Amino acid sequence: MKKYCFGIDVGGTTIKCGLFNTEGNVLDKWEIPTRLEANGSFILPDIAKTITEKLDERGLTKNEIEGIGLDIPGPVDEDGVCMLAVNLHWGKVNIVREMEKLTGIRTRAANDANAAALGECWKGGGAGHKNLIMVTLGTGIGGGIVVEGKVIAGAHGSGGEIGHVHVTDELSEPCNCGNVGCLEQVASATGIVRLAKMQLEKDQDTPSTLRGITGLDAKMVWDAVRNGDEVADAIAEKFGLYLGRALAGFACVTDPEIYVIGGGVSKAGPVILDYVQKYYRQYAFPGCKDAAFALATLGNDAGIYGAAKLVL
Repeated sequence: MKKYCFGIDVGGTTIKCGLFNTEGNVLDKWEIPTRLEANGSFILPDIAKTITEKLDERGLTKNEIEGIGLDIPGPVDEDGVCMLAVNLHWGKVNIVREMEKLTGIRTRAANDANAAALGECWKGGGAGHKNLIMVTLGTGIGGGIVVEGKVIAGAHGSGGEIGHVHVTDELSEPCNCGNVGCLEQVASATGIVRLAKMQLEKDQDTPSTLRGITGLDAKMVWDAVRNGDEVADAIAEKFGLYLGRALAGFACVTDPEIYVIGGGVSKAGPVILDYVQKYYRQYAFPGCKDAAFALATLGNDAGIYGAAKLVL
């Protein structure tokens, strides 16, 4: 009998859903809205409802389903317990227990960035590797660590919070996490803009196409890098220094085969890898220097692929 599974990626606005066969081929993808009313109490029942509807639509029985994998924007421990998910208005929720109660189907759960890392390791930019670190560069920085094919979540589900490693004492304003000097503050999309403003202030006598721009964003910085802008190049060097040095530190702990870079900033393309690799290789332990770097390939589907892999 053929077997199937569901990969569910829960976001603050939409819930992405995928039906997979056990070979990892996605057979169907769809979305439902994330209903945040009543402290997010509708979210899990809505997921159970859409799964039941998909089973009926496809003429499948629960016996044909290997399981449900589900990821959320918050820490999840190895028992499937989320202690807090601010974007979902959740406090402590035992996701696995609740979903199994609602559906009668075996469930596994993980943090969304960890699931994305597992997805990229399985079917994306890191395919063919068992040891991987994924960095998601967006408004913030997410991350996921995969060792021997398994996500490392840690004692409290916070393993892989790459964006909150301390990398600089040059800042005074706090990060969203409450600490100061986090990687997220200098290498995310918003962090790159912060670096740009600092560099433009420092190099006031150097001409740059970035000067005087209202609504400066990370894409503009990388476009200027490709066009040979001297100030933009200095910004990219600082970005590469912070991220490359941070990844070199992680290498001493997990010794990954490959780093996969995803998120909105990664759309700048291979140019960002050049800056990161240079500093990574400068600071990495000798046995780790040859780790590969690649861009993520699954895009917004990384979460559903990784969630599906949780149960396979």
